[in-house]
Amino acid sequence: MKTAALSLFSTLCIFLLLFSGCLSKPDYSYESVQREYADTLYRIAPLGEKDAAVDTFIIRGTISLAKAIEIALSNNPDNLMAAARIEQAEADIEAANASFYPGLSFYTEYTKGDAPSAYLFKKIDQRALPPNLNFNDPGKFQNFESGVTARYNLYNGGRDILRRKMAETGRTVSQLDRQSVENALVASVISAYYNTLAAQAFIKIAQDSITTVDAQLRVMRVRFDAGGALKSDLLSLEVRLAQAKEEAVNSRNQWQTSLAGLANILGANPEPRLRLKGRPDIKVPVPEHYLGGVAYAVMHRPDLEKIRKEVVRTRMSVDMARAGYLPRVDLQGKYYLDDEDMAYELDRDNWTVGMVFNWDIFTGFSRSAQVKKAEAMLEEMLSADRKTALGVKLDVKNAYLNLEAAQARLAVAQKSTVAAEESLDLVRKQYEGGSATITRYLEA
Repeated sequence: MKTAALSLFSTLCIFLLLFSGCLSKPDYSYESVQREYADTLYRIAPLGEKDAAVDTFIIRGTISLAKAIEIALSNNPDNLMAAARIEQAEADIEAANASFYPGLSFYTEYTKGDAPSAYLFKKIDQRALPPNLNFNDPGKFQNFESGVTARYNLYNGGRDILRRKMAETGRTVSQLDRQSVENALVASVISAYYNTLAAQAFIKIAQDSITTVDAQLRVMRVRFDAGGALKSDLLSLEVRLAQAKEEAVNSRNQWQTSLAGLANILGANPEPRLRLKGRPDIKVPVPEHYLGGVAYAVMHRPDLEKIRKEVVRTRMSVDMARAGYLPRVDLQGKYYLDDEDMAYELDRDNWTVGMVFNWDIFTGFSRSAQVKKAEAMLEEMLSADRKTALGVKLDVKNAYLNLEAAQARLAVAQKSTVAAEESLDLVRKQYEGGSATITRYLEA
């Protein structure tokens, strides 16, 4: 029987060692991780498809600004990272809630020796203490013990409650962080979208310039061959045509660069294969005055709300550090069976229940250091809160100044366009009549 029990216990130990060895040898290469989590890497919106050659997504077809924002919010890596941080915060809350449940564990142990105290305790727990025992030299013993232990915390200085509140605040912080990421992402999409449209418009301008100069060059060659134009005028047109072609190449490169940048923001392959749908007209309600803008920003800016939640969470960490001075009370229980051959019988079971009070009186000033560190972190967060508030006000101020300047530039540009069209029409007539030079015409 002893041999069988030892063989069973040895087999169990060998199995556990082999099993743990198998768990410690998975394939941790980058390629294997990519294959394992391939379905969670991309969440592309409609119009997207997987490009196996570069292991990313491409977007085909024509997209509007609204569709571009939708794709970016669903597929941009920064936004997906922020979403993953929210999931981590949810897991932290679950981990904090675990402190309010009792702990239960199963164990099996094997003991062998000749210590009198251990001999007596184990034989008594086996309910097999022999009579007329020599307590000074009881002899050798072996024992198998299997059972369950339970523990439930009754008091922990409020640390478990604080830990849960801090985890919940951390989730709110992660949610606000994602809002900040989404706000920045939408702004980047809008900027890249309009920059791409502008670059596309410059291509048309460059092509129109080539067409115009090329037509004038053909006319100038005819006039030069007939002796009605100077060589310098012909050369000026040829130089201007070369410049127009260079501008067309630069404009096309700028357009493709802008398009690739937009695709990158959308979380797609930067190969410029998408097309943009027209020029959108975005109506954004903006408070008329700066103070109204500041009031709105203070109420809605997620980065400001985030730092305020960080201040609250850091204040909780101060109380968490101070709770280290308080005692801990645990309720513990144990149910177990003992036998030298692992031949357990329920009529020889054992159980104990007790309460443990533990209070660290002196810990080498570590608790005071933790409190000091937590208070310093709170001071840092308070300063960061003030800095963020000032930064929000500065952002709003700059935005209103930039809006005013943009409106002024728009008014000037509209008037300049009308004046330039009138000037071009006049100079064209003068040039065709021979009273204006080719240089003046090209300038117009």
